[in-house]
Amino acid sequence: MKNKTVFITGGAGFLGVQLINRLIENNKIVIYDNLTRDSVKYTNILKHKNVTFIQGDVLDFDNIKKSVDEHSPQVIIHLAAVVGIDNVIVNPIHTIEVDFIGTYNLLKALESNISRVEKFLYLSTSEVFGAFAYNVDEMHTTNLSPVGEARWTYQMSKLAGEHLLNGYYKVHGLPIVLIRPFNVFGAGQTGSTAVGTFIKQALKNETITIFGTGNQIRSWCYVDDFMDGVMACLEKDVAVGGVFNIGNPDNTLTIKFLAQMIVGWLGSSSKIQHIPQTAADVELRIPSIEKAETLLGYSPTISLHEGVLKMADWFKSVNING
Repeated sequence: MKNKTVFITGGAGFLGVQLINRLIENNKIVIYDNLTRDSVKYTNILKHKNVTFIQGDVLDFDNIKKSVDEHSPQVIIHLAAVVGIDNVIVNPIHTIEVDFIGTYNLLKALESNISRVEKFLYLSTSEVFGAFAYNVDEMHTTNLSPVGEARWTYQMSKLAGEHLLNGYYKVHGLPIVLIRPFNVFGAGQTGSTAVGTFIKQALKNETITIFGTGNQIRSWCYVDDFMDGVMACLEKDVAVGGVFNIGNPDNTLTIKFLAQMIVGWLGSSSKIQHIPQTAADVELRIPSIEKAETLLGYSPTISLHEGVLKMADWFKSVNING
């Protein structure tokens, strides 16, 4: 993709930074972010001649409309969201506001000039499949999990966003692409994530803590593989109007085994401790990526072992200990 103006909400976060690195040389990038999760500080992206940074919140409709009107982007990438289960559980109202109302605000801001948008990429979540998701494809039934469990507010607001985007596709002809990521990790990722937390604990030879039995099953996708999928969604016209699972089912194992492997791979003396599970959790999550393989040519290649070592090296290089 070349010679486009790309407007990225949440562009200063982990995935935004990774994506910008792939687009920055050949496109104009407008980052719209409130810096809640500031991964861009570990880079020189904001100094690049092709980058404009706007500090703003997706809940501020006037600011986001002014920003898109001023820069007239052809490509919109909507990453802004409240992420991290800890944050979602503590802030369920804010989660719904940012993840759904923020999406609504962005779409309304584009409405008067919607014909200039060549592609709108929306980052949804694999959480839409609920607590038990085995080999799920894109047509698998999505789930509305029990009301009262705060963690599912993220799932609900993202799923509502998918319906809203599909409405804009059908009614206004907005060329949307929906992506459902499956447990992305990698160098540059901050915040509280299982792989990142385990690596940091192992590097310091601290006790690794696991919620519950540790028998929860996940498929882990290294960020470089994930970005290959995102770029295919951006560059291939066949993606328009579609939803795609992007993940790596080859990297599937239990949380407990993940911790054991990380300890061994990093030569750590960390012990593993189980602590009570305090919130609802996803017990099983494995994607089918056949659609992305067939239509987009998506083919993840990075093993969990290689990805863990890359992430550990990054943590050491930037001296992140928290």
